[in-house]
Amino acid sequence: MAVLVDITKCIGCGGCSVACKLYNKLDFKAKPRNKKDGKVELDDNRWTVIQANRTQDKLRFVKKQCLHCLEPACASACFSKAIQKDEKTGAVVYYPDLCVGCRYCLVACPYSIPKYQWNEQFPQVAKCQMCDTRLQNGDAPACVSACTTGCLTSGKRDDLLKRAHEIIDNDPRYVKHIYGEHEVGGAEWLYISDVPFEELGFKQVSETPVTSYSKSYLSKVPGFAVAWALFLAGLGYYNHRVEKNKKSDDNDKGQEG
Repeated sequence: MAVLVDITKCIGCGGCSVACKLYNKLDFKAKPRNKKDGKVELDDNRWTVIQANRTQDKLRFVKKQCLHCLEPACASACFSKAIQKDEKTGAVVYYPDLCVGCRYCLVACPYSIPKYQWNEQFPQVAKCQMCDTRLQNGDAPACVSACTTGCLTSGKRDDLLKRAHEIIDNDPRYVKHIYGEHEVGGAEWLYISDVPFEELGFKQVSETPVTSYSKSYLSKVPGFAVAWALFLAGLGYYNHRVEKNKKSDDNDKGQEG
């Protein structure tokens, strides 16, 4: 399952953001934690945001959320398997019960999507789940269902790519590029626009999947973690033995006195 976003049809109503919060039971009262150039950014209580951009005498609204990469760097970086790609639905899903709080996913993501709950007593990673449970039941993500302008369309990725190419090939208004088709190996969220993507704040990234660089390094992380744990355990045992021997010597000296 994938989603095609036609930026020319977004009116910035915010219905998708409301639907996301309702479905995922996010806090409506929470104030925005992050702002950049006056725009509200994603945070642990905002898994999707609408950002207004004025360029070329045009006002365009951009929906921002996890792009659900075909080869997600966050999942590759997660040695505890707390983030996994659902091969059936295409969603990149976070499983908090498996999370060890290492935050490697935050560093690995080329789009800076995952957020950490810094203010929580038992913090977790927060990001769009693409309403994976809805997808499993054959339904569209909540945000797509709430869109009334036709900006968001869900379906099979190949079908949406075909449709997107037909639109941009037959309408001269559109930029001849589908963002998400090839970026870092491709994504489930695809964008078409009549304004260059770099002018709308989209990150310019390589077409090469981040995982092709990270796998050789990240494969060593679990081994290092185990080795470090064994080292600390050994150090603790050594210190315990030293302390025990010291007490034994002190007791022997006391008896001699």
